Amino acid sequence: MVLAFALVAVVSALGTGALTFREARNGVLQRSQDSVVDQFRDEVGQVVPGLVTPADQATLQELASRLVSGHRAQGWRVVAAYGRLRADAGSGPAPGLVGRELRGRVETRSVAVFQRVRARGGTVLVIGLPVTYASDPHALSGLSVYLIVPQSGEEAYVAALVSAVERAALPALGLAVLLALLLARGVLRPVRELRRAQRRMADGDLGTRLKVQGSDELADLAGAFNETAAALEKSVAELRRMEARARRFAADVSHELRTPLAAMTAVTDVLADEAPRFDKDTADAVRLVTEETMRLARLVDDLMEISRFDAGAIALHTDDLDLAESLRRTLSTRGWTGRVETELPAGVRARVDPRRLDVVVANLVGNALKHGGGAPVRLALRPLPSGRGAEIEVSDRGPGIPEAALPHLFERFFKAGAARTRSESSGLGLAIVRENVRLHGGVVTAANRPEGGAVFTVRLPKRPPRVPVERPAAGPEVRP
Repeated sequence: MVLAFALVAVVSALGTGALTFREARNGVLQRSQDSVVDQFRDEVGQVVPGLVTPADQATLQELASRLVSGHRAQGWRVVAAYGRLRADAGSGPAPGLVGRELRGRVETRSVAVFQRVRARGGTVLVIGLPVTYASDPHALSGLSVYLIVPQSGEEAYVAALVSAVERAALPALGLAVLLALLLARGVLRPVRELRRAQRRMADGDLGTRLKVQGSDELADLAGAFNETAAALEKSVAELRRMEARARRFAADVSHELRTPLAAMTAVTDVLADEAPRFDKDTADAVRLVTEETMRLARLVDDLMEISRFDAGAIALHTDDLDLAESLRRTLSTRGWTGRVETELPAGVRARVDPRRLDVVVANLVGNALKHGGGAPVRLALRPLPSGRGAEIEVSDRGPGIPEAALPHLFERFFKAGAARTRSESSGLGLAIVRENVRLHGGVVTAANRPEGGAVFTVRLPKRPPRVPVERPAAGPEVRP
């Protein structure tokens, strides 16, 4: 804005100065020219009548000398011409400045002719005046006189005028820049405040408000921002209250379900042990009740875990572990050692929470075994470059993950495909994996392998962050 204002000021000052200079220069030169032409005509009118018809060189020389006398200080040079005869007098510019074109125009017309000529010493005014008969002003006598006079005085005046314009333009330009700075400051201050307020709101300070001053468009903008911020704060507060109630409801329901579920699990365990003694229909019913009870118990446990994440009640209990040994322990505990191919080099260490790492790996390997089409599952461990941490990769050779499902895999209650909605999965396993990995300051991603099958990759830093990792706002949840 300052540059634009300064540019406009410069263009305006230069344009005004150029127009003023042109008009002043033309006025000075025109006035000087008219004055010299009138003066020269008067001199010719006084000198010529007293001369005999200039038939020789001496008469022409006398004419030129008499016209110059009294004007030597002005630098006049006079050239008199009659036919082929030429004579000149004076100390002014060279007579060669009288051009052929000018002479032709003077010798064929009965009016004065003049032109400005650019010479080495500056601008020169050349005036040609034909001498006519007194009885007939339009009858040419054949005698013509020429005046060559320098315009150094006028040029000096014009130069002084240019200098004055420059001296006036520089302070005007400085004043214009100062005014531009003041105006820009007044205009841009509210814009900067609006930008700072927007950044504070983006950082979560929804109580940010702008001070409304004046009644212009910027004040209207500040008022509109305050109204929008107030409405947004109200909406976000309501959403947070609703979210808090929903989380508390899920936590309370899960907590209240644990006691009856514990009793139901104990009863179904006893019934499952006695199932071989029952008839076929009863045994099938017992097995179905047992499986559904176990599924409900896992769902309640997962809900409780998610509720702890939402409440920020999760704390890491880290230890410096050999990751290869920890991963082997996870497989061995669940009886997966013979079903999983491993690439677990020794010496890859990181500071992690052993229990939460076990949950992450167990969920990923369990999913791969369940949905990998019965093909072997591979668990690989690799150190990250420069000792920055470790990478854990779980891959299978099954049908892979639908492309449309990849962006939603780690959302709560999402299941890739309608056929899986009645599976034993709660739809929370991968969400719990993501939360546990994020607590460690890492990331987890899912993709399809070019040769077929799915691959999940967990990248963990050497050490978890000292401050809790901020959880992003929960995205849309796809429920079965």
